Amino acid sequence: MKITTWNINSVRLRMPLAAHFLKTQAPDVLCLQETKCRDAEFPAADFRALGYEHIAINGQKGYHGVAIVSKRPLATLAKHDFCDTGDARHLAVDVATGDTPLTVHNFYVPAGGDDADVERNPKFAHKLDFLDAMAAWIKNDRVTDGRVVLLGDLNIAPLEHDVWSHKEMLKVVSHTPIEVEKLGAVFRAGPWIDAMRHFVPAEEKLYTWWSYRAADWAAANRGRRLDHVLVSEALAGALERSSVLREARGWTRPSDHAPVTIELAL
Repeated sequence: MKITTWNINSVRLRMPLAAHFLKTQAPDVLCLQETKCRDAEFPAADFRALGYEHIAINGQKGYHGVAIVSKRPLATLAKHDFCDTGDARHLAVDVATGDTPLTVHNFYVPAGGDDADVERNPKFAHKLDFLDAMAAWIKNDRVTDGRVVLLGDLNIAPLEHDVWSHKEMLKVVSHTPIEVEKLGAVFRAGPWIDAMRHFVPAEEKLYTWWSYRAADWAAANRGRRLDHVLVSEALAGALERSSVLREARGWTRPSDHAPVTIELAL
């Protein structure tokens, strides 16, 4: 089974890119973040025409929003509102996989603004609170019991080589020590297996996001690994491969995130 996570940065604007991706890469399940539209405005008919007939949505007008489209039947389990803000940042489904379903949690963690100071920047404080709530939920609800995948734009690059320059990024939101610490608590609460780093050693650079601000993003290659796929220990033996479709960042009117895909032998 191929499962992809992709911060699409407006699903209606980038539906042609999503269609191209599905036609050429053909994942079984595609999890999207930052869909930026209400449920009724989601281009469900376009996805169904591409063979993705099963759709779950947690949308929001103009902001946030997560969705899952699948070739396999889905059962929606939950849409948690972490921190009670009303934001659409989580969606959980069971994907039909024979006798035992696969549970998928799709997340869009708050970006946190540009200032890594909780006193000056309420967005950063909210991000830290959101991560605390995630960790508590994973532990208290025993989220990793069974075959479970947690993925999405977690908006933190935790490892030294998840960013282009560890030294220069230490005070930049997405790689600050406190964010890394709190995401580590999310990882340990499972515990989870970092599916991407299962295949790519921690000593190697690995990015999923490149800023729009770069004049030539490919030449500068100042990337960050903001998108993640975590799997429960029950799936450790099923991991077959992981990949980042870097070329998608160079498509016409692209998202600043590239699709990340894992393959599981189920």
